[in-house]
Amino acid sequence: MSATGAGGKKPAIALTPGSLVRLRSAGPEETAIVSTGTFRGLVSIGGDNALAIELDGSEKDEKGRVRLVPIPAILTVDILEAAKPEEEKRVESTQSPGYFR
Repeated sequence: MSATGAGGKKPAIALTPGSLVRLRSAGPEETAIVSTGTFRGLVSIGGDNALAIELDGSEKDEKGRVRLVPIPAILTVDILEAAKPEEEKRVESTQSPGYFR
C-alpha cells in the first residue's frame, strides 16, 4: 500500500488555515519551544513574517492564546491534521438593469 493518491500522484502539501500542527521553534539558549494547536495564518509584523498558531492547551493556561512564531525561528512544522483549503468566493458584480441597452 502506498501513500500516493488514486491517480498515482502524491497529494500536494499545503499548510492551510484550520490545520492542526505541532511546531518547534528556537527558544532561549539551546532549547526548542513546542507549540501545538490550530494554524490560523501568516502574519506580517514590521516586514517580518510569522505563523499564527492558536494553542490547544497542551501546556497549562495556554488554551486559546495565539502565538506568533517568526519564520526564521522555525525548526520543524508537523501537520497533524490538514484542513481542506477554502475555495475562493468570487462576488459577481451586478449591473443595474437597463444600464447597457
